[in-house]
Amino acid sequence: MYSLVGAAKVARLSTAAAVLATHGKDESWHPCIPPDAVVYPRSTEQVSRVVAACARSRIPVIPFGTGTSLEGHIAAPSGGVCIDLMQMANIIEVNAEDMDCRVEAGVTRKALNEHLRDTGLFFAVDPGADASLGGMAATRASGTNAVRYGTVRENVLGLTAVLADGSIVKTGRRVRKSSAGYDLTHLLVGSEGTLGVITEVSLRLYGQPEAVSAAVCTFDSMQGAVDSVVAILQCSIPVARMELLDEVTIQAVNAYSNMQLAPAPTLCFEFHGSQASVQEQAEVVGDLVRDFGGASFTWANAPEERSKLWAARHSAYWASIAMRPGCKGFPTDVCVPISRLTESILTAQKMCKDAGILAPMVGHVGDANFHMMMIVDPEDEGEVQRARQIVVDMVHMAQSMGGTCTGEHGVGYGKLEHLEAEHGLAPLHMMHAIKQALDPHNILNPGKLGSPPGSFVASRAE
Repeated sequence: MYSLVGAAKVARLSTAAAVLATHGKDESWHPCIPPDAVVYPRSTEQVSRVVAACARSRIPVIPFGTGTSLEGHIAAPSGGVCIDLMQMANIIEVNAEDMDCRVEAGVTRKALNEHLRDTGLFFAVDPGADASLGGMAATRASGTNAVRYGTVRENVLGLTAVLADGSIVKTGRRVRKSSAGYDLTHLLVGSEGTLGVITEVSLRLYGQPEAVSAAVCTFDSMQGAVDSVVAILQCSIPVARMELLDEVTIQAVNAYSNMQLAPAPTLCFEFHGSQASVQEQAEVVGDLVRDFGGASFTWANAPEERSKLWAARHSAYWASIAMRPGCKGFPTDVCVPISRLTESILTAQKMCKDAGILAPMVGHVGDANFHMMMIVDPEDEGEVQRARQIVVDMVHMAQSMGGTCTGEHGVGYGKLEHLEAEHGLAPLHMMHAIKQALDPHNILNPGKLGSPPGSFVASRAE
């Protein structure tokens, strides 16, 4: 196999054990399942040659970005070749007047925004991790700004991808809408590497707002905090970010990031717009939260203050793990209708408390999407099993409310088993038919999306 891949004339190939292990494990609790080899292409054409060589010998291909996914997306259950795209890190073009750009898949969101700093533009999707833009497109990433600017799905204009036979396809045009043909761009967005290897992404950009202000507000209870979110959304206030942290997360963040936040349910806001509109938004939100027990509405106007606040929020996962040295993160997320957000969060917290699992909670609550960041001793099988059962129970709860098993973590193989309950058999047969049409030999990230209904693994919590 390795001579076959070597013939594809890629920049570098490695079969070193440490390299394989790094590329078989993401940031989740799922075990490491390494590939047989890792290649590092530098262009779409090199990716095409690698995939074509693998297709001839029916060798699985697994795309890899920064490895920050959370549901086993990059695991290689059938072995094969991992295509690490991080050396494809060129920003190809920025069209400032049209507010769009085209980048290679290995460009990270922070690198893009640093490049855009002097243009007056920025890329708005912020999942927290400094993920690659190709990986963000493949997993339909979201994050803290989605309440105002949308997810990756709304911000991808077009793609370049390598299909299962090695052919190269370009989708989308540099326009904001089109009625010409099937929407192939958004078929590939969120396909998690099972329909094609994304090598370039065309993205929507936004103008830097005239004014940006952040605020932190603590609450007497989680019920009051979440109910205030629902009220803010129902009033259509255009908040840019609205993040919820419970008191356990605040304690972790304070210790990890040297913050002095009050250990209570806390909402973090950010407002974008003109000076007048930002002030108006903040005043209306301030009045609303007080009606739900909100207090200490503290402002962070200076850029360095805002940066420190959001850096602390983005470090919440690592801060949580630091609460139990030697333990691992066992994160999961669900998303529910806004009207069920309060009930779902309180129920999930009770599940964790009843199971004796430390589980700080953070939420992109403007989208009714929240994460339980369970911290588990991997050597304690009983604790691991209880955490697994909580994942299953949270999914069933969300689905019973009309919600989804994952708002932004994606499916990977970790939540594949929950798709039938969420979609029913007919949509799964459609997904499988699309997979078969584009990847008849099932070499692209096999064992994940597009798998035939009935082949999904049984619940690991049972």
